Amino acid sequence: MGPVPAAVLQLLALIGALALVHVPLGNHMARVYSSDRHLRVERWIYKGIGADPDTEMRWPAYLRGVLAFSVAGVLFLYLLQRLQGILPGSLGFSSVNPAQSFNTAVSFVTNTNWQSYYGEQTMGHVVQTAGLAVQNFVSAAVGIAVAVALVRGFARSRTGELGNFWADLVRGTVRILVPVAAVAAVVLVACGAVQNFSGIHEVGQFIGGSQQWNGGAVASQEAIKELGTNGGGYFNANSAHPFENPTPFTNLFEIFLILVIPFALTRTFGVLVGSVRQGYAILTAMGAIWLGFTALMMWTEFAHHEGALQIAGASMEGKEVRFGVGGSSIFAVATTLTSTGALDSFHSSFTGFGGGITMLSMMLGEIAPGGTGSGLYGMLIIAVIAVFIAGLMVGRTPEYLGKKIGSREIKLAAVYILITPALVLILTAFSMALPTPPNSMLNPGAHGFSEVLYAFTSAANNNGSAFAGLNANTDWFNTMTGLAMLLGRFLPMVFVLALAGSLAEQKPVPVTAGTLRTEKPMFTGLLVGAVLIVVGLTYFPALALGPLAEGLA
Repeated sequence: MGPVPAAVLQLLALIGALALVHVPLGNHMARVYSSDRHLRVERWIYKGIGADPDTEMRWPAYLRGVLAFSVAGVLFLYLLQRLQGILPGSLGFSSVNPAQSFNTAVSFVTNTNWQSYYGEQTMGHVVQTAGLAVQNFVSAAVGIAVAVALVRGFARSRTGELGNFWADLVRGTVRILVPVAAVAAVVLVACGAVQNFSGIHEVGQFIGGSQQWNGGAVASQEAIKELGTNGGGYFNANSAHPFENPTPFTNLFEIFLILVIPFALTRTFGVLVGSVRQGYAILTAMGAIWLGFTALMMWTEFAHHEGALQIAGASMEGKEVRFGVGGSSIFAVATTLTSTGALDSFHSSFTGFGGGITMLSMMLGEIAPGGTGSGLYGMLIIAVIAVFIAGLMVGRTPEYLGKKIGSREIKLAAVYILITPALVLILTAFSMALPTPPNSMLNPGAHGFSEVLYAFTSAANNNGSAFAGLNANTDWFNTMTGLAMLLGRFLPMVFVLALAGSLAEQKPVPVTAGTLRTEKPMFTGLLVGAVLIVVGLTYFPALALGPLAEGLA
């Protein structure tokens, strides 16, 4: 079988698996967040943290819970890295320097998982498992909690209450992420992924020395890394490393883990607002963008129009032969259209247009299907913008799910959309204008600019993947990407929760003949258009200086 038919079959198998679990998983998550029952282990956790899970919160209180928990997570993970040298299971690694500790702590708490270090040469077992892996669970749970709060804003009326953050956080972790990740870890171990607490071993003798490898709780961290759309790899090679991703089957399985919760959350949304057709409309928009970008990526990578690639017969530079162009293309689109950032290939080695697709995928706001929770609330913000545009066209006050989109709501949605592009473009401009940061670029010209643009796009969108070729382990990039991750994660949440509170206070508007039917295909098309035009065109000048210039050269 040729590589193109094999890639198409992989894509069809992936779609089939996602369709198979969409309804049961989506319904399960809806039950989790609408239940008034607490499991015994959850009651123990509430008692330990001193939280009352039955107290309803308005949006400022919900936001304070999100920020307080996240600040505590940053401080704990920072201290864990700074104290690594005296911790057991450190494998002899010294404490991480302050700038990199700050960057890594922020990275994992914000669900970005950007890594400016070699994982197997920097972090011991305690930091990897008690620090990084734990944040993989809870940062994903925070994202889902904020999305559910926004959904409650649409579903509720005449109240500003959005639920309880601590209950949403604990339930998401205990009832969704932990059970699914445990099963996924067993599958990965059965397929050859490493799961142990071994020390450092010398592997073979080579000219000039030997190679050293250490083991670790790799499979369990790999499972939640993909399921929670986190992305930080146990090893520097990330999901291209055979200890993390041994076979073509595990590669496809990990792509499934990346996509399964974000796509299933559209079903959860439909159930919670009382109309599964609304959920299918959002799902269709997400699916259309994802399939379109995947097909485009495959075409750019299989076509290999450049002379060197035509001689080689394939654009295999930077790709694992066990995954090939097809598996690498599907993975690259999945990881950048979500907030995952895991890599099974080096995006810097993709064709010029292929590298541009990975950047544009993040620039759209990672909403197709996006990260765990962040994808859903990002797409719902775009839906608010879409109905506002439709209202302008017909001269009618826009409505979405029975709620009027007035000046307050549209201002909150507009600011949400502007935050991330502002961070990306301003920080990229400063990095190119100052004398020292450009020295971190491995390549000159358009490709070097793409390295810097990709880094801040990845950080501000909480993706975490790297273009490769950029030395990001400098004080400038550690500090600036850290700030981009913090602001890119929590500033949008402020406006999401404020919008949720504003919607929850409204009285439902009855459906009339002039109401835009947002469950119909026409609205889905409008939604896709709003994503590509309103969001995508923001970055066109920057893309023209980088990947487009390289691809046309």
